[in-house]
Amino acid sequence: MAALAEGLHETELERRTITGADGAAVEFIHARTAGMPVRGVVVHPDIMGVRPLFDDLCRRLASHGLAVAAAEPFARVADRASLEPAQRMERVAQLDDDLQLGDLERAANFLVVEDGVTDVAVLGFCMGGMYSLKAAATGRFDRAVAFYGMIRVPKGWRGPHLHEPLESAQDVCPTLAFFGGSDAFTPKEDIDALRDAWSDRPDCEIVVYDEAEHGFVHDADRQAHRADDAADAWRRTLVFLSAD
Repeated sequence: MAALAEGLHETELERRTITGADGAAVEFIHARTAGMPVRGVVVHPDIMGVRPLFDDLCRRLASHGLAVAAAEPFARVADRASLEPAQRMERVAQLDDDLQLGDLERAANFLVVEDGVTDVAVLGFCMGGMYSLKAAATGRFDRAVAFYGMIRVPKGWRGPHLHEPLESAQDVCPTLAFFGGSDAFTPKEDIDALRDAWSDRPDCEIVVYDEAEHGFVHDADRQAHRADDAADAWRRTLVFLSAD
């Protein structure tokens, strides 16, 4: 996670659970600045979910004066710890948007109660970026950041309880979206469709890194990682999250 520079604040980190709308126990990471947080951020991880990589990411975000919560997206899958990426992708079609978005909203409410923040953003990567685009339209979040989130649900992921991010794209809160120009999950025509949906939204911005593939920001160990692009994306993100 070297591309996200450490902030100036000491941090505290723990694992907690929240109760979903269906009664499920949803594990989440809670990180906060040791002082009074200025804003909250709810993180939707990539398809591999809550793990040490996201402990570090949440801690680094918190070091910039934030309260952060990252919820496990496969909380209702009993064998999630043993699933490989391809197996998790097969399970996406079984997810329920109401529950997924509800978990994000409950995480936001936790930050409001626990950390005293009133402004809460949502931020996500890959599948989490897709859900950040959807969460941005719920009315719960003050701003959103989507890292290479799918603008249209991939064919193999479509299920009866998953909606298309484009359906609600015009209703989002101020949103910053990052894409790779060489990412097969977000082809140019999808990015253009999102750009059209935001044509009258000066508070929404799309940033495309032409040579980047999928997953170029959040995991420095990935072959697709691009240090300069990732550092620029994080710089833009921190500015966006701190804007009044």
